[in-house]
Amino acid sequence: MSDHFDIDPTPAEPELPHLSEANAAAAAPLPERRQLAPAIYALALATIVVDQLVKLWIVDSFHLPALGSVPLLGPIHLSMVWNNGISFGLLRLDYPWMRWVLAGFALAVAAVLASWARKVERPLLAAAVGLIMGGALGNFIDRIRLGAVADFIDVTRLGFPWVFNVADSALSIGIVLLVLDAVRSELAMRQKA
Repeated sequence: MSDHFDIDPTPAEPELPHLSEANAAAAAPLPERRQLAPAIYALALATIVVDQLVKLWIVDSFHLPALGSVPLLGPIHLSMVWNNGISFGLLRLDYPWMRWVLAGFALAVAAVLASWARKVERPLLAAAVGLIMGGALGNFIDRIRLGAVADFIDVTRLGFPWVFNVADSALSIGIVLLVLDAVRSELAMRQKA
C-alpha cells in the first residue's frame, strides 16, 4: 500500500459575489500616482548647491568683485554686478528695505512651489518647479548672505543686455519649461475632447 497523495499546490480562487459593471469599476484598483516630489526637491537642492558654490568661487576665491570684468571665452565675460532688483537686474530699487521684500517674496514663491510639488505628476512640470524653486532660493540666499544678488555671467557682447547667474538661468529655464508644459497639457486636453 502506498501513502502517496496528489496535492495541488495552487490554492483555489475564492468565489466572489457577482458585481455589476458599476461596482466592478469602483472596485478596480486606482492607477498609481507618480510621486515626483522627491525628484523636484532634489533638483531644487542641486540648483541651489551649484549656484552657491559657483558664487562662492566667483566672489571669494576668484575675487571677481576686485577684478571687475574678465574675458572668459570669446564674447563671454565674467563681470561682477551686484543686483538689488529681481532676475536680470529688473525692477532695480536701491532701498535698503527692498532686499528684505524681495527675499520674502522669493521665500514665499519657494514655499508655494514646495507645497505644489507634492501634487505634480508630469515630468516636464516637475523639472520646471524644481528649477524655479532652486533658482528663487539661490538668489534668496544671496540677498540674506551678501545683501544683493551676485551676477557675473556677461554675454552683453552677444546682444543680451543683462548680466546674470546660475540661479537666474535656472529660473528662466524653469519658466520656459512651465510654459511648454502648459501648452502640451492644453493640446492633450483638446485632443481628448
